[in-house]
Amino acid sequence: MRSSWFNKLSLIFGPRPPLSWLILCIISLLAVISVLGSSSSSAFNSASSTPVSFIYTNYRRIKEQAAVDYFELQSVSLGASRQRELGLCGKERENYVPCYNVSENLLAGFKEGEEFDRHCELSREGKRCLVRPPKDYTIPLRWPTGRDVIWSGNVKITKDQFLSSGSMTKRLMLLEENQIAFHSEDGLIFDGVKDYSRQLAEMIGLGSDTEFLQAGVHTVLDINCGFGSFGAHLASLKVMALCVAAYEATGSQVQLSLERGLPAMIGNFISRQLPYPSLSYDMVHCAQCGVLWDGKDGMLLIEVDRVLKPGGYFVLTSPASRPSGSSLNKKKRTMLTPMEELTQQLCWTLLAQQDETFVWQKTSDVNCYTSRKQVSVPLCKEGDDAQPYYKPLLSCISGTSSKRWIPIQNRTSGSEVNSAELEVHGVQPDDFYEDLQFWRSALRNYWSLLTPLIFSDHPKRPGDEDPLPPFNMLRNAMDMNAKYGGLNAAFLEEKKAAWVMNVVPLKAPNTLPLILNRGFAGVLHDWCEPFPTYPRTYDMLHANGLLSHLSSERCSMMDLFLEMDRILRPEGWVVLSDEVGPIEMARAFATQIRWEARVIDLQNGSEQRLLVCQKPFVRK
Repeated sequence: MRSSWFNKLSLIFGPRPPLSWLILCIISLLAVISVLGSSSSSAFNSASSTPVSFIYTNYRRIKEQAAVDYFELQSVSLGASRQRELGLCGKERENYVPCYNVSENLLAGFKEGEEFDRHCELSREGKRCLVRPPKDYTIPLRWPTGRDVIWSGNVKITKDQFLSSGSMTKRLMLLEENQIAFHSEDGLIFDGVKDYSRQLAEMIGLGSDTEFLQAGVHTVLDINCGFGSFGAHLASLKVMALCVAAYEATGSQVQLSLERGLPAMIGNFISRQLPYPSLSYDMVHCAQCGVLWDGKDGMLLIEVDRVLKPGGYFVLTSPASRPSGSSLNKKKRTMLTPMEELTQQLCWTLLAQQDETFVWQKTSDVNCYTSRKQVSVPLCKEGDDAQPYYKPLLSCISGTSSKRWIPIQNRTSGSEVNSAELEVHGVQPDDFYEDLQFWRSALRNYWSLLTPLIFSDHPKRPGDEDPLPPFNMLRNAMDMNAKYGGLNAAFLEEKKAAWVMNVVPLKAPNTLPLILNRGFAGVLHDWCEPFPTYPRTYDMLHANGLLSHLSSERCSMMDLFLEMDRILRPEGWVVLSDEVGPIEMARAFATQIRWEARVIDLQNGSEQRLLVCQKPFVRK
């Protein structure tokens, strides 16, 4: 009845009713609620019912219901549709990634590789539907088994594509009926991943790759990572390696890496900056990545320099750089000449070369740039790359005037940061440590809530050992509003076997430099756009205060929830923390996209609520 009345109101006054009418509606609803008394008792899933005689409790319920009704009225004024459960998309969308439509980009005039880039501005809003899993989709194996064995039906790569993918790939992967097994001893590099990793450590002056952390190498950007074996090995050394690779319709490196539970996202070196601030990574790694670094007047290599920290390393491995025969030195000089010119301008030093592998180190001395004899690559003006969210590539050297110009060898070990480092990032120590303490407590509360839910809904599968509740059910989590990365830090302290993708919303305070400096994975993102990943790639989505943050944005909340459903795997979990009104709206959206949702009152007298949801495994 109330819904039809809202529809009539919308028809009379258009998509945005006058403010006076909204106020009148709220007053009317308050009057109705006060008459009905306890009729709103079903608004929350409380632990026990409340007697009608408790006037204060009823008043609080009226207040909460008024907030809910206000948000409903707001959604009506914005023209939000009141649909029932959404239908499933067709089979053609099983591996759908928005913003990457090559044919549409070509029609728009993009060329020279830019047609493979991300162009969300061209995305047309089509029919709203739920991206369904493939017919043979199977819930991934728990970590760490799932790192080395995945179900072939979960990724878009056929047996024929696998067999034609080349001898190197076949050494890495073994197709066994409905599984793909990854063998860490046989990686993309000729002598195996472990030997290759030790070789790199020796080339930068270390005794073993176990010393990477001591040398300041905590984060690695792995470009076109193959199927993630180098990153998997680095993970065993507690080094965070993030794979970045271009969008691929089939056999995607990013999709396969994420299915293994390894950090990865779609990104490429074509025409735009990556969504990371300057001075972000301790090492940038490129093994047979296929990028022509001296192309585009060197801007691709300049982009590597932008994201590389002072004293950091650029590793390039390519069979094309391994000449043979009597003309060895001549060929080597021919290959290095353009790279030498660029690296000298960038103040890089060639530390070592072994066969096809080269290691450069970025200078830690900011005065190097003023002592260059010839300047073909100038320094950027201050603020040129303040917020690098898919902006055009720069042709200048950035970060030299930043307070964050700190050599990686001088940084604090591990995820701990001191007061001086917080000051560099413009963060108050009291606020930082209060946030950390909050997430320590919150994570324990989440786990106590999720444990009975997981084990009541998911009995032990045949052949499984008893899992340690419940973190072995998660390979990864996405914190959609990460702030300082407190949830990630709490995961590490509790020794949860899951990595976290820390997302900093574009219009929130830019805390991403601090998150990356702590050795975590993170990225800037505009939640009015789709996230650059494949469907079914995250086990858990978490957001604290994001709904309130986005309430004033141009975003459609339904589109946000559809995007969350796209990137969440079947049987995955969503934990949203926010005020009463946004949480109740979120529960309505969760119902439309078929999630099982429960609102939890924290019973601490605050207006904060938790919405805990699970995405069902829908087969069709």
